[in-house]
Amino acid sequence: MTKEWSPRIVAFFCNWCTYTAADLAGVSRLKYAANVRVIRLMCSGRVDPQFILDALRRGADGVLIGGCHPGDCHYVEGNYKMLRRFQLLQRMLRDLGIDERRVRLEWISAAEGEKVKTVINDMTAQIKALGPLAVPGQFAAWDAEVGALAQELRQADPADATPTEVAHA
Repeated sequence: MTKEWSPRIVAFFCNWCTYTAADLAGVSRLKYAANVRVIRLMCSGRVDPQFILDALRRGADGVLIGGCHPGDCHYVEGNYKMLRRFQLLQRMLRDLGIDERRVRLEWISAAEGEKVKTVINDMTAQIKALGPLAVPGQFAAWDAEVGALAQELRQADPADATPTEVAHA
């Protein structure tokens, strides 16, 4: 019997709002997908795009970022900082060939436990529809592609080779 694939989602939640809402959802016994691993940060503005890329590189199929509603950040402008970073990250994901729907930003206040449940369940369904990201498995293919390009370069005219390639020839 084959086990059905279940997406792995990493969630970066603001301590003051979204994490508290997730706690409220749990205390209220609201049912949401169990495949989300929550990382609590003091503010969504502390989420570095490198954290998201690293989560995807390490096998996450999706990343959810939750923060305070605009204008309600405990650190005044942290969520606006996250929004700017998120917009840049979306461009970077497109350039990397990763579907932008795999990374999601949501504003969820401490009183919105039901919204946490809805967002997590919706994102889980969306990632299931997209299928596994499998970035770790792609590294072998990318390495082979780079190796083939290096081989082509070695076979090309030495005048076209980089100084490093010439030194190793």
